[in-house]
Amino acid sequence: MNGYNRTEAARYARQWAMGRNPAYYDFTALGGDCTNFVSQCLFAGAGVMNDTPVTGWFYRSASERTASWTGVEYLHRFLVGNRGRGPYGRACTLRELRVGDVIQLGDGTGRYYHCLLVLRSGSDPLVAAHDDNALDRPLSDYFYADARFLHIEGARR
Repeated sequence: MNGYNRTEAARYARQWAMGRNPAYYDFTALGGDCTNFVSQCLFAGAGVMNDTPVTGWFYRSASERTASWTGVEYLHRFLVGNRGRGPYGRACTLRELRVGDVIQLGDGTGRYYHCLLVLRSGSDPLVAAHDDNALDRPLSDYFYADARFLHIEGARR
């Protein structure tokens, strides 16, 4: 086992996509809650955070967390660069996406602004997200110039 439970990540996403878990701050008014939501899903699947200050990936409170917990670009950097505890992944193609993987949408200038969790893979994946709450929404319903796909390979304890 690779330490990442895709079923649990998706189960959490289904439970909280249309609402907010009171254990976590809602960042909607502070720039968006999408990456916070995806991080919660990843944590549900990984069961472990990376408590390395600054470059890790953790949430203790709204004021005690890493940028990677709530920032699109920071989450990407953490996942593809993580060699320590917590989830880790790699860039992949649309075809390689599986349940529990991450999609990030961009504006075509290299700026990525939205995170989605994959609930069903395929040529038009179904996703869950916050901000504009979504559950089983097809990727094709989104308007974006660019997308990148992250396959979660596992989680280290």
